[in-house]
Amino acid sequence: MRRTPLSAALFVVSFVSRAALAQPAEPPARAPVPTPPAPTVPTAQLPPEPEVDDPMLAAVARPKTEIATWEDALRHVRARSTDLRIAAQEIARAEAQSRIALAGALTTVTGQGTYTHNIITNPTLQPARAGSGYGFRPVRTPFPDFVNGSLVASQPVFAMRSWYAIGTAEHNESIAHLSLEDTKRLIALNVANAIVGVVTAERLAELNRLGLRNALTRLELAKRRSTLGSGTGLDVVRARQDVETARAVLVAGDESLRQSREALGLALGLPEQVGVPPTVDINGLEASARASCKAAPTIDDRPDLAALHERTEVARRLVKDAKYQFVPTVDVRSAVGTTTIDTGAAPNTTWNVQAVLTVPIWDGGIRYGNLRDTRAQEIIAGQRLEAARRQATIEVTQARRGVSVAEDRRRVAGETRDLAAENDRLTRTAYLEGRGTSLELVTAAQALREAEIQLAVRDFELVRARVLAILALASCPW
Repeated sequence: MRRTPLSAALFVVSFVSRAALAQPAEPPARAPVPTPPAPTVPTAQLPPEPEVDDPMLAAVARPKTEIATWEDALRHVRARSTDLRIAAQEIARAEAQSRIALAGALTTVTGQGTYTHNIITNPTLQPARAGSGYGFRPVRTPFPDFVNGSLVASQPVFAMRSWYAIGTAEHNESIAHLSLEDTKRLIALNVANAIVGVVTAERLAELNRLGLRNALTRLELAKRRSTLGSGTGLDVVRARQDVETARAVLVAGDESLRQSREALGLALGLPEQVGVPPTVDINGLEASARASCKAAPTIDDRPDLAALHERTEVARRLVKDAKYQFVPTVDVRSAVGTTTIDTGAAPNTTWNVQAVLTVPIWDGGIRYGNLRDTRAQEIIAGQRLEAARRQATIEVTQARRGVSVAEDRRRVAGETRDLAAENDRLTRTAYLEGRGTSLELVTAAQALREAEIQLAVRDFELVRARVLAILALASCPW
């Protein structure tokens, strides 16, 4: 126990003496010299990548038709959209039905003319005026040939059902207009999704070609290492497998790009591929959609729900229309008739005026069946409206929440891509320095490709989510 303090003292003295001998004495007045910073170790730099060439690195040919702005898309839709034309013709039909309903309350005029030839007749004597007295003349009865003509005018005076049908037709016309507005909203949403889909597919195709180029570069490096003796045949095989995997992804991505272009063409009314130029501002799509479609004040003001409200009102009116089938009607009719038959007793031309009261008494139960049917239709319309309101409420909520979800996904995808890129860089550096395996190299490269693709998908999903949030509760009067 006594040797320990002595040994420590001898160690301190020896250390101080060695330090004094190793360093020259300094003047006591001089300030201590600061210790220089430790030199930074330069990061390992990757050598330049070898040049590679492959026919599959060529991009997919651009389509002959491309749209650069939202206005170009709407111009194609207005000119060629079949859904838009069908909705417009539904308005024309509703207007025609309104005119038919109005005609039921207006005057109707009917003319009729007949020519009759009797084949079998008998001779007879008919009294006729002769001078100042009467005589008889021979005739054949019935008259062998004669012509009749009549003109009948009818004006409803009391027709509750006909008058009520006019208001129902006006509601149907309003439904057609609202359906057109909803069709425009759905077309705008479809076109926006198609545009984003094409841009996304274009970006993925570009990333797939970049992934193939990197895989070919790693294959070339593996071949060189194998030639120099620092690599093995297993490294080359793994690199070839990575290349073929990249080729398969590239083929699938190119076909997805073509299908996306065809979907955009169909959305615009063109039976061909329609592309989007690389210079298009995809972020401007949100602003363009916001400018062409206005937000509805409430969920019930969205065109499809407003149309269902009108349909519910029409179903309610049909119940009352069925009740009006039990109400009597009053018409005023006037008829003018003439004939070539000269009886000598009655004038050839007659004119009369009639007031006609029609009282429905029994029709076998048709009116009662119509009443039950319309009441069921009213309940069905109300339930459809309630179901659509619930669905629309969830759609709007999900669309608004989808923006924040897409932003979070994009942020996570960005961080994942950065980590995958750093992992790929470190793995390549280690592989070139002989401290890594080809399996680690290929795995890191595949992870980077997947992270790049996910980031591109999340970028465009964010744009799609923002457009959907705008159009989920909007009216598009373009």
